[in-house]
Amino acid sequence: MRKRWETTKVFMETKPVNSNESDVETDKWESIKKSLGPGLLMAAAAIGVSHLVQSTRAGATYGFAMIWALVLANIFKYPFLEYGPRYAIATGESMIEGYKRLGNWAIWIFLVFTIGTMFIITAAVTVVTASLAAELTGIALSPLTWSAILMAVCVAIMMSGQYSALDGSVKFIMVILAASTVVALGAALFQGVQHTGANFYPDIWDFAGISFLIALMGWMPIPIDAAAWHSLWSLERVKQTKYRPKLKESLLDFNIGYIGAATLALGFLLLGALVMYGSGEEYASSGAVFANQLISLYTTSLGSWAYLVIIICAFTTMFSTTLTVIDAYPRVMNRILQVLMPDTVTEGNGLSTYRLLLVSIPVISIAVLYFLGNQFTVMIDLATTLSFLTAPVLAYINYRLVTGETMPDGTKPKPWLRWLSWAGMIFLAGFALLYLYWIIRF
Repeated sequence: MRKRWETTKVFMETKPVNSNESDVETDKWESIKKSLGPGLLMAAAAIGVSHLVQSTRAGATYGFAMIWALVLANIFKYPFLEYGPRYAIATGESMIEGYKRLGNWAIWIFLVFTIGTMFIITAAVTVVTASLAAELTGIALSPLTWSAILMAVCVAIMMSGQYSALDGSVKFIMVILAASTVVALGAALFQGVQHTGANFYPDIWDFAGISFLIALMGWMPIPIDAAAWHSLWSLERVKQTKYRPKLKESLLDFNIGYIGAATLALGFLLLGALVMYGSGEEYASSGAVFANQLISLYTTSLGSWAYLVIIICAFTTMFSTTLTVIDAYPRVMNRILQVLMPDTVTEGNGLSTYRLLLVSIPVISIAVLYFLGNQFTVMIDLATTLSFLTAPVLAYINYRLVTGETMPDGTKPKPWLRWLSWAGMIFLAGFALLYLYWIIRF
């Protein structure tokens, strides 16, 4: 039998808060509290470009016509993202070790997809945050300078506390985000549709519509490779709390984050449709202009009182995404290197490797921004489209992993989840092929 990884050993040495069965009910809420965290990190990573930019653009450009795509993307991606915490809690190791157990083909596919998308994704989420930071503070620095500042702040946070700093920061940010979004959406629903200039929805079944549809679903609510991120965060939460959650507790944490992210995505689409659709405005290709445009459209329709609510909602959304993404990729790459080169990158020097990656990945992402920073929407659409096109392959790998021999009895997905997985793979592959057909056709 292959040697278990060090993470498994640490995981198995942890124990529940109270091992006395008679006290299980008493400690129920304490156990749930210790289990919460990774799901909120996943939600924080999800609620960013896919929501603030893409969902709002969908509502602003197509009204309510793309609600079905948003809902189906959230439903059909659910199992493949749920498999992250499921695998981590059931086996005590991350999905990255699991990919290695499936075979070199699986982990190398994941590595290639990760390297191919991580720099542009980091750049995309940061430049949106930078644009909103400039709008919030009134400090007119270039998007590149603001991006460098924000990346430096995120790196400093992660250097100081790592997972505990990330966990604490995100919980605070998510409270602000939820409250701001509820207020903004409530005001929009109360006032109803603000513009009547457009009395029909644009056709979504042309090249432009299909391209945006794929871009919308690419990060809706988050790329499927985030399942591996979640598995790592789950193991880090165990180390932090010294508590090994039950599978149902970990999945509760996941469901809270996932359902919250999906609900907020719908909220942003509704905001775009109710407030922006039919206004005659088009999204600018510049990040700085986009931020001003977004806020001014809201305040024009809802009143100047909404400025603070909207800007806080927008900035906290994107900062939480930037923070989690800047942590996720170094953490994932560090674990991949440990698995592929166990004699060189060990558990002992893993922290040094993580910190090196924590600095180097943002630096390269800044270089990407330098060359593509003026192409705001192009960069975002490219990143989200790449994520969607890789989704069917990653979905299949995740499904193979949680239905294979590595998973203990009683922890594998139930039949309904397996059927949903197959439906999801067909959905993702079908739209990917449709997009490629339109590319070839035009």
